[in-house]
Amino acid sequence: MKNNSKYWIVTDLDGTLMDENYDISPAKKTLHMLAELNIPVIPCTSKTASEVRYFREENGLSGPFIVENGAAVYGCYENNSSEWELILGKSYTELKIILSSISKKVSYNLTPLNDLNKKQIYELTGLSDQGINRALDRQWSVPFLNPPDEIFYKIKLICESYNVHVFKGNRMSHLLSSESHKGQAVNKLKLHMHNEDVKIIALGDSQNDLPLLEYADISIVIPGKYGPNKYLKNGIDSGSFRLANAPHAEGWANSVEDIINDFKDL
Repeated sequence: MKNNSKYWIVTDLDGTLMDENYDISPAKKTLHMLAELNIPVIPCTSKTASEVRYFREENGLSGPFIVENGAAVYGCYENNSSEWELILGKSYTELKIILSSISKKVSYNLTPLNDLNKKQIYELTGLSDQGINRALDRQWSVPFLNPPDEIFYKIKLICESYNVHVFKGNRMSHLLSSESHKGQAVNKLKLHMHNEDVKIIALGDSQNDLPLLEYADISIVIPGKYGPNKYLKNGIDSGSFRLANAPHAEGWANSVEDIINDFKDL
């Protein structure tokens, strides 16, 4: 990835670029167009580094990537295939202990994804055996089964005393260090790449994308089948966030192409 790129497309994957079946086919043409324009596509996701490495290989991406909701950033050195990493938060082991303590305080069993068996994970995610193994390779965050809203609210109140925060995704909630979030990770990547002036075009679909969308120069909310996520409606209503005209990869591609065409006209 060129350090002097004027624009970065920073995108969530699940529910944004991918639908519930992990399909991105409506966006493939747009991804090729971006590659030809040397505009990097940077995954910024709750997925693990193992999952994103596989995704990048499958889809011809070569730039850096942000994993586990902003808890770590990875990229390859230009002259060889070895990786560099930037770590923003606490380890999985530390966070799992904290989740257990919070669970006791709210009197509700908060179940980590990694504690489920493969059959349960398949029913929740639809992932293959290899996909499940990649998803369980957690280093810097703890995904757990979504609790009821009233329990989630109690968890949020308790988090500050542990120096952690939680985000609710479509399939799972995520516990991570207070120093870790998607917006902070993008900022750290800009500094690392010595490209502080780059314009960030961000795309997301759920609450865990809020720090990314609030940080970006242009922010696009990708709706689900039944409309946009309730946690993102304030940003849409205020005009801070744009709303894509279709769910998942179709809306992603339409929005990105509209923005790129606007740039070409400048």
